[in-house]
Amino acid sequence: MPGIIDADTHISEGEAMWAMIDKEMYHRRPVLLKCPDDTLYGPRNAFWLIDGNIFPKPNGKGSFRLITPSATKFETARGDIHLPYREMTDIPGRLKDMDKLGVATQVIFPTLFLIYITDDAALDVAMARAYNRFLAQACAKSGGRMKWVVVPPLHSVEESVKEIKWGKDNGAVGVFFRGIEGQRTLDNPYFNPIYQAASDTDLPILIHTGAGCPLFLNLFDVERNHTFGHSRVQPLFAFRDLIHNKIPEQFPKLKFGFIEASAGWVPFMMHIIKRLFREKWKFSSDQDMFREYRIFVACEADEDVSYIARYTGEDHLLIGSDYGHQDPSEERQLVAAMRAREDIPPALTDKIFFENPKLLYPLN
Repeated sequence: MPGIIDADTHISEGEAMWAMIDKEMYHRRPVLLKCPDDTLYGPRNAFWLIDGNIFPKPNGKGSFRLITPSATKFETARGDIHLPYREMTDIPGRLKDMDKLGVATQVIFPTLFLIYITDDAALDVAMARAYNRFLAQACAKSGGRMKWVVVPPLHSVEESVKEIKWGKDNGAVGVFFRGIEGQRTLDNPYFNPIYQAASDTDLPILIHTGAGCPLFLNLFDVERNHTFGHSRVQPLFAFRDLIHNKIPEQFPKLKFGFIEASAGWVPFMMHIIKRLFREKWKFSSDQDMFREYRIFVACEADEDVSYIARYTGEDHLLIGSDYGHQDPSEERQLVAAMRAREDIPPALTDKIFFENPKLLYPLN
């Protein structure tokens, strides 16, 4: 059996990436800080200093946890994935790990950019450029087995369009979004030129779980609330807003992927949306909507996949291992877990592993 397409994996951004930041912004690059492990942060004792703030902020109100930087005691103690594989400074090693896991292709998403970082447009542009160039160079060493997703500097529409076009020319397979971006929901006309650029380059909009809205982030303490409120549910807001405002109809070639938010919410959200439209609902079935609006959803290996497929259709589900991360959503043994599911027809599993990712991502 050939290796699968892992539709959602991650990089732990490292110092090698920030060495690539534009010369004029080098003095504002993320800088690695460390502190003793006997503070309230415990073993999560390393941070990026960016614009006077630390990333991640592991404890307290407005807190969040990330696998970057790798220099924390918590991360250096890991035994599952070697640090150079996570930071993508050892591509041959990561490829060997993929072979062990039965993975032919990885689609790689950011980690630091899961969090809203700055209000400063110039810094936003510089960091996105450094990220995109590092990923393009790293993935170019993989023989086509590692694919990357553009991080657009969304404070600047013009620069976002430039990065999308540059990304397309340098091997990118999608455009990264969070469910809310700053103070804008994804139906906001502000994003239309970016959606058009993505459509023109055949790159899907990939709405990944993440804390893109600082107002939400500041409400929660990760120790008490985990990531549910500030991160996990935000793609659901985007799903509702994009469909209600018919954004897929405005961009009839553009594809949308909802990544790492699980898929069990689909029946609930479809119920909400159909009640909203009532007699104006034009689709003959839920599957018809997913097909016509070109919407794909990443499921998880322990969900009721067959039931969810009744809503999305069998051609609009894919799956990712969250490789690189260390939270409950990471599923290193993804292939074995899915193959062990007797309640999922093997033909559906094969579509999720092999065929459907190629319908969303331009992998060929």
